[in-house]
This record gives sequence, C-alpha cells and structure tokens, in this order.
Amino acid sequence: MAEVEISFDVSRIDFDKTSDVIKASYWGEGRTDDIHRRAFANSLCVGAFVDDEQVGFARVVSDFACFAYVADVIVWPERRGLGIGKKLIRALLDHPELATVTGFSLRTSDAHSLYEQFGFVTSTDGMYMRLARQPAAREQT
Repeated sequence: MAEVEISFDVSRIDFDKTSDVIKASYWGEGRTDDIHRRAFANSLCVGAFVDDEQVGFARVVSDFACFAYVADVIVWPERRGLGIGKKLIRALLDHPELATVTGFSLRTSDAHSLYEQFGFVTSTDGMYMRLARQPAAREQT
C-alpha cells in the first residue's frame, strides 16, 4: 500500500463521500448532510489520503484548552485493517492546538481495542454521565 498522508486541510475533505460513509455506519444512521455540514464546521477535522484519494476521516469537538471529544472516526470499508484509523487518532492526539487538553472522551460499541492502544479506558469511575435525547425538529431555512 502507498504511504498514508494525514491532513487537517478541510478543503481536501470529500464532503459527499465522507457524509455518505458516516451515514452508512451504525452511529451515523439518521444523520443528514446538513447535520454533517454543521458538525464538521464546528470541529477540528482530519482526513487520511492515499495517492491524493481520501480513505478516512475523524474529527474532534473541543474547547482547545481542557476538553476534547473524538467523533466520527471512520476508514472507508475497502481500506480497513491497514492502520489508517490509528494514524487518524494519533494525528488528533498530537495536534498542537490540543496540547493542553487533558480530558479526551469518545463513544464506541466496536472499536475499544483501537482506542485502548492510545490509553483510553472504559469509564467505570462513577463520574461520567451522559444525556441521550432525541434531536429537536429544526426548521429548514
């Protein structure tokens, strides 16, 4: 396989392909392109590329000081198992704008072993709380 290039240049992100791949995932079901546009615009996004073709994506929602939430880490199905997800996570954790962040969090139902390699642990400390709710209807503008 050719070298994997990691880039934070959002102009290189293939929005349509990224949105489609996420919508096909177990966590992206029910999302729309509009939701992804707003989510990506309010996140630090990173893409993985092989020969200038995008093959993966991830993003972080953060205050860029103390807290960061890792989201939408995804590798295109035909490129999985090649270490691309690891490169995306490493790039996010090493990003200079996140250097002072001490609290990273995420949710996963199937990739625990990936994140454990970077020091993530399943929260059982009795402090982590979560509110899950249905999204409010939004008027189209």
